[in-house]
Amino acid sequence: MTGLLVSLGTWNWLIFGFALMGLELLAPGVFLFWLGLAALLVGGLSFVSEPSWQAQLLAFALFAVSAVPLWRRFARPRAGEGSNPFLNNRAAGLVGRVCTLEKPIVDGTGTVRIDDTIWRVSGPDAPAGSKVKIVEADGAKLTVAAA
Repeated sequence: MTGLLVSLGTWNWLIFGFALMGLELLAPGVFLFWLGLAALLVGGLSFVSEPSWQAQLLAFALFAVSAVPLWRRFARPRAGEGSNPFLNNRAAGLVGRVCTLEKPIVDGTGTVRIDDTIWRVSGPDAPAGSKVKIVEADGAKLTVAAA
């Protein structure tokens, strides 16, 4: 076993790194890639200097342990960076919008047409054709106020 560890050289680290990256292609999970990158870094370090096998294993461990948290930090989406922040909550994206009542609000309930969808609204009584502003969204029910 020690003979194998002593014989760890630059080419072994490079082969190990590319093998791990190849395994990542077969079983994607973005974990083996970073271990492969750590092995490639140790191989590159071995080209520059001739570290002992203990130093090589320590460098591999340090690179591998630091690569995964760094990847998680940079891969995490930033707040407000999504292409559509209201994708799964469409009604919340309507708050603040002014629209025309399709059916009058009678006894606190009426409807508006927004784009191609008819929404149920609640608010103060108003005749059809009145302009209202959406002030709150609760599921599929919108609360409106006179605009």
